[in-house]
Amino acid sequence: MPSLFDPLTLRGVTTRNRIWTSPMCQYSVFDQSGIPNTWHLVHLGSFATGGSGLVFSEATAVSPEGRISPEDTGIWTDEQRDAWKPITAFIAEQGAVPGIQLAHAGRKASTFSGLASDGRTGTVPESEGGWKTVAPSAIPFDGYAVPQELDAAGIDKVVDDFRTATRRSLEAGFRVLEIHAAHGYLIHQFLSPISNQRTDEYGGSLENRARLLLRVVAAVREEAPDAPLFVRFSASDWTEGGWDEHQTATVAAWAQDAGADFFDISSGGIQAGIRIPVEPGYQVPFAHHVRSTSEVDVSAVGLITTPEQAAEIVESGRADAVMLARELLRDPHFPLRAAHELGVEIDYWPPQYVRAKWRR
Repeated sequence: MPSLFDPLTLRGVTTRNRIWTSPMCQYSVFDQSGIPNTWHLVHLGSFATGGSGLVFSEATAVSPEGRISPEDTGIWTDEQRDAWKPITAFIAEQGAVPGIQLAHAGRKASTFSGLASDGRTGTVPESEGGWKTVAPSAIPFDGYAVPQELDAAGIDKVVDDFRTATRRSLEAGFRVLEIHAAHGYLIHQFLSPISNQRTDEYGGSLENRARLLLRVVAAVREEAPDAPLFVRFSASDWTEGGWDEHQTATVAAWAQDAGADFFDISSGGIQAGIRIPVEPGYQVPFAHHVRSTSEVDVSAVGLITTPEQAAEIVESGRADAVMLARELLRDPHFPLRAAHELGVEIDYWPPQYVRAKWRR
């Protein structure tokens, strides 16, 4: 089995190790423009200098109505594209691979972020800069506004928005693309029978519920024939009658046939108030199930906090890489520290930081 510090190559793009930065929403665009700023440069750049192999942007909206909150970043305009360029350039200069997570929040869009909303939750009123949300069915997320059910033209627009966002992402310097199909956002809403009660070609059977995802995968692959393409799945809704790891494994294989290369496995997000039994590595079994059942490459995420734990996940073959989020917020240099603690020699300490290198 590969080790945590072995490189991984997908479609000619090589990450220097298998410790990757998971997408993390920052809610830090305070003018509703969707344009990333110096916060995003420093935030994402710190993970690149800290040794991550692949650094993903936050969930970046493919359209204005696809934002989770008014403070989210976007990639639907040329101005946004150009603002991402110095960020991707800096990440690449540090030896990491810049990746973008392309997203549409669906019925969970237009929400108060918690950073700039005085503690308010739920849907931002249109009078305060919010907007009408869309979904596969007119079923609201708990405590949110009722969304508008997407018609055929609306679904086509979503696919076209992902296609156009892909083109701008490549122009911005991103080398890896990820489709966000997890955490209760739009594509996950189509996948889950809890939120999708349609009776047309996009509802009912698993094939129908997966149709939007597969169309988006095909569109992104057509626009970006050479870029590694990830899909992030929530492998379980953690509720009876919902989306589960068996459906995830099946659809992952279909998505691979449609052009996806790698699968980022998380869970949850389709309903509020679900009690998830959280413990270190609690989502790793989902990644292992998808990997072993469908024979696809996967990453694992979820309370991965120590070098030994991360190494064991990869070296046991349960996942091909690990995605870290909260632990990297606590310690952006986790990969550098992990190499020291695991006794691995690496050659990508930033020269400005070599004086701080641990000595054996």
